[in-house]
Amino acid sequence: MAHLRSRRRLALAVPVALSLTASLGFLPGVASAAPLAAPATATATAEGPNLSYVVNTRTDRYTIASVQKAIAAAGGKVVITYDRIGVIVVHSTNPEFGATMRATRGVQSAGLTRTAPLAPAGTTDEGAVDVLTDAEAAKVKAASADIPDAEPLEADQWDLRSIGADKAAKINDGSKRVTVAVIDTGVDDTHPDLAPNFSKSQSANCDGGVADTSEGAWRPYTVDDYHGTHVAGEIAAARNGVGVAGVAPGVKVSSINVTDKKSGLFYAESVVCAFVFAADHGVEITNNSYYVDPWLYNCMEDPDQKAIVDAVNRAQLYAQKKGTLNLASAGNSNHDLASDAIADATSPNDTTPVSRTIDPSECFDVPTQLPGVVTVSATGVKNEKSYYSTYGNGVVDIAAPGGDRRYQLPDTPSKDGRILSTLPEGKYGFLQGTSMAAPHASAVAALLKSTHPWASPKQLQWLMKAQADKQACPTTYDQNGDGTPDAVCEGGPRANGFYGHGIVNALKAVK
Repeated sequence: MAHLRSRRRLALAVPVALSLTASLGFLPGVASAAPLAAPATATATAEGPNLSYVVNTRTDRYTIASVQKAIAAAGGKVVITYDRIGVIVVHSTNPEFGATMRATRGVQSAGLTRTAPLAPAGTTDEGAVDVLTDAEAAKVKAASADIPDAEPLEADQWDLRSIGADKAAKINDGSKRVTVAVIDTGVDDTHPDLAPNFSKSQSANCDGGVADTSEGAWRPYTVDDYHGTHVAGEIAAARNGVGVAGVAPGVKVSSINVTDKKSGLFYAESVVCAFVFAADHGVEITNNSYYVDPWLYNCMEDPDQKAIVDAVNRAQLYAQKKGTLNLASAGNSNHDLASDAIADATSPNDTTPVSRTIDPSECFDVPTQLPGVVTVSATGVKNEKSYYSTYGNGVVDIAAPGGDRRYQLPDTPSKDGRILSTLPEGKYGFLQGTSMAAPHASAVAALLKSTHPWASPKQLQWLMKAQADKQACPTTYDQNGDGTPDAVCEGGPRANGFYGHGIVNALKAVK
């Protein structure tokens, strides 16, 4: 399975016209892991591996038509054109295609979206899933029977109680007019806890950059692609007397599968497709528990990585402009995204990684560090930062339960510090990660949208921060007790690097 989630915020004043290129022009250069493309000298007849590119242009018809002609002349095949944001997805075997396009009039950025050739036909969970056995489930059900109005497995859901979601459900469990799209590995909408709230009309498979809305295309490819189903249950598992409950059990949830079928990775063209599809289909909130492969951080001096940032940012800004709030997990690397340097030995993750040191103010985790995206860090049952959670003062916006199986164990039947939620084929299991924190925050945003239906994405983000439970930095953060701080929290009680503006509160959201 891909990284499913590992960010300093991309501090840009982005024009409404969605042209990120101009905004990025002032950013200083940074050492890149990949060599810059050579000057355009190859002809369209040159042959190399078939690779995928994004070409970013102005949005007027003349420019797009002109660039499309240049793409064909350079040996490229247009997969799809998102003319409203000026993003063209292209396949080409020309080794100099990227360099040729960057020298083309009207092109603002262009580059590879992957370092591996296209194959015929990353997430942010921390560790493998543990499936709840029948014997374990029976124990949890017995304990849940003593909790008024609880779902059969709710006794193990410490996370609901920690943010008041159990009490919130008795006041307002969310509106059916609000949909959270899970941009992820697919969602098993046949699960009995998800079927009541699933929106097929707002679901698709975006692998490769083109939305496929045929029946079931949005589902996971295999049972091992469980990540998206787990995330969906955390958001909107129904209170129907079956299994678990979501934080917002009355809202709708949809699935936009963006994973490459062979590798399970999340490539830029698929994520661009997902944001545009969500926006065009009336989705109010998107949950993004991943980073865009193959680069954990995309450095702006590298033309390929810059093109990835540009393309995805255009798409997510388009969604924001149409009324969609985008939330993303902070990552599981315990990185300080407000630091001056981070060691990255994981990129690119689709071929051979190389070791590099990046400046997180110049190399960006996408979509986490993009303008207007709500960045979510993870906490455990003690409301402390989870040991794995990435953080950063001025980067993290909000915190939410993501689980911590090492240092924060709850007094529940299973005594498991992770998050219990839905899995494919009607099963349930425990996972932890900022992948699990983001959907808790997304669900609270959905409750806020249900309570304030006319709120814009900016207003929703402000409400989330205003109603969060403030959490000050700890005096010291030495969870393993070796005398050395495992991370350093900077900031005050109202906003800091570990918790942003605080831990989300579902009960306050509905009041």
